[in-house]
Amino acid sequence: MIRARLRRRHGGERGKPEEEVVEIEPGELTGLFATPRWLRDVGLTAWLLVGVTVFLVGAVWILSLTHTIVVPVITAAVIASVASPVVGWLQRHRVPRPAGAILLLVAIVLLGALVVFIVLAGVTSQVEDLSSRLDDAKNTIEGWLKDLGVDPSKANDAKNDASSSVTTSVSTLLQGVAGGIKELSSLVFFLAMTTLSLVFLLADGPKIRAWGERHMGVPLPVARTISSRTLQSLRGYFLGVTLVAAFNAAVVGLGALLLGVPLAGTIAVVTLLAAYVPYIGAWTAGAFSV
Repeated sequence: MIRARLRRRHGGERGKPEEEVVEIEPGELTGLFATPRWLRDVGLTAWLLVGVTVFLVGAVWILSLTHTIVVPVITAAVIASVASPVVGWLQRHRVPRPAGAILLLVAIVLLGALVVFIVLAGVTSQVEDLSSRLDDAKNTIEGWLKDLGVDPSKANDAKNDASSSVTTSVSTLLQGVAGGIKELSSLVFFLAMTTLSLVFLLADGPKIRAWGERHMGVPLPVARTISSRTLQSLRGYFLGVTLVAAFNAAVVGLGALLLGVPLAGTIAVVTLLAAYVPYIGAWTAGAFSV
């Protein structure tokens, strides 16, 4: 028992103060030295943030170690999520889902090959014309420098430096990049893994989705709502990007055509594809057009 001695002075016999002893039960001190609730909440939140941070760092570290497989699977999952309605439409028209997945994959490959052919064929067909135009531009710049009072020998040196730089850049663009791509075996592996994953995800998409919904840890109707809204958002995003890309390609291609710029169709195709790359896509398409 804990005793608290409280003294209260008052008049008594012979003027001596009386002493009153107050006894306090242990239960009455509960919470007196306890940590405040707000401080416990702050501490608990801090430890939760530390745990979440450690988990995210560990997850990113593991994914970085397995990026060779993880990146193709994620890429295939995004493509399958957007393109699965096409396979579903084919299935409703009595085309087996595996066959529909293969047909869609073949169509994607053919479309990609067509785009690459259009871009490369257009560029290679204009190499001589581009070279002659660059020579004319160099001569024009040399004339401007002479008109500004620059020494003719220095103007000629500047033209030669520009000529060598342009030649090196064109050679790197047309040969160095192509040679580098041939040497990247990881690109072949990436495409192979993406293709394999895409076939399985397109063919067994509903089964994989159902399995994931059953293991979300929430009621099944809630899990279905979450997966449905996620897929709708993803498809809506790519639909919006496609509309913006088509608009940009139409405006840029039409402007190039009206200005008489060569390769207007190729420029429009590059602009269309670059719109799917965030931030740097527009810069890349602009550099190609210039």
